[in-house]
Amino acid sequence: MALHFELLKWQKEVLADKTRFKVVCAGRRAGKSRFAAIVMLIEGLQCPSDAGILYVAPTQGQARVIMWGLVNELGREVIAKSHVNNMEITLVNGVVIYIRGADNPETLRGMKLKFAVLDEYADMKPFAWEQVVRAALSDLQGGALFIGTPKGRNHFYDIYQLGDSGDDEEWKSWQFFTADNELIPPKEVEAAARSMSSFAFKQEYLASFDNAGTDTFKEGWIKYGKEPDSGRFFIAVDLAGFKDIQNTSDKKSRLDDSAIAVVKVTDDGKWWVRKIECGRWDIRETAIRVLKNIREFKCQIGIEKGTTYNAVMPYLSDLMRKHNIATHVEPLSHGNKDKTDRVVWALQGLFEHGRITLNEENKDDRGGWQYKFVDQYLMFPTKNVHDDMIDSLSYISQMSITVYGGTDDAEDDYEPLDIISGI
Repeated sequence: MALHFELLKWQKEVLADKTRFKVVCAGRRAGKSRFAAIVMLIEGLQCPSDAGILYVAPTQGQARVIMWGLVNELGREVIAKSHVNNMEITLVNGVVIYIRGADNPETLRGMKLKFAVLDEYADMKPFAWEQVVRAALSDLQGGALFIGTPKGRNHFYDIYQLGDSGDDEEWKSWQFFTADNELIPPKEVEAAARSMSSFAFKQEYLASFDNAGTDTFKEGWIKYGKEPDSGRFFIAVDLAGFKDIQNTSDKKSRLDDSAIAVVKVTDDGKWWVRKIECGRWDIRETAIRVLKNIREFKCQIGIEKGTTYNAVMPYLSDLMRKHNIATHVEPLSHGNKDKTDRVVWALQGLFEHGRITLNEENKDDRGGWQYKFVDQYLMFPTKNVHDDMIDSLSYISQMSITVYGGTDDAEDDYEPLDIISGI
């Protein structure tokens, strides 16, 4: 007995791939659910009789609506029986396809699985995968398919990044648009683009993770240019915690970065951002990077005060003595302000009025600092998206105040006198 399916081009590509864990981020009506049903039937017919196949949707109601009828229709020639109350489909070889909702995770336990599909993973709690489904695949080293449309940068984004990075050979990711479904007329997609908000269209049709920003900073405000002839350099450092990045149990994507902003401020208060270094460094490497920038730009530096400031200063002071470099290190304060308020207050007016220019050198390099900065700029403030680079840049305003007459006594109460100029 054979099954025959007509597959879209993208479905053939993903099906042919032998990677154990597959992540498919796709727009609406791209063919995700039909593909999931086909894959489950194929995996089920090749599965040992003592194991099963699991489909999980965010809720039991969604699982019933999305998958129950679809699997029964596509697999009717190889289905021995179906039990609608238990949401279980038994194939002719005795293998059971379990259809479940993540809203009741206890119903997912106790299974021995060969394959699992997690549908609209962005809408379910990661608990379902991390603490239930993953362990059920271990006996047979089973595989899994994650499918869905993005909902900002949450846990679905994390696993997409894992598969996209190539860091783990067991994971691979794909991104497909609604237009990748050849059965949908291009004019239909074009009509949707005209009638929907850009936010909704990017998410639903372009499967974009870059749609959760709040318009705090607008793309049209970004300017690039060459270094001005006159002005004075400042360095501001936003420090992350110095965890053991090799042994920490935290997810790497959730750990903050340290960032070093180097900015030239002209006499009329305009900023030219020379560079922003950003990374997850230990204390000694952080101190070395700071020292190199002090030596290169020969300027005053400010470092966010607190426990991380106290941790790095002994290393930095020792390096400065060894290399005969003398400069004042200004402890920078958040001024008892919420980070969002502080960053917006320091930078929004400057960007809006064209008073901040980014270095134009290598600005199109996807691995360069400008590319990473613009991503943080457009997404700020968004949960689970780094903001270390834009945070370090915001501290430049405080450096300007310090230079132009600020006092240590007023440090915790500082506010820019002019939101446009930042000084």
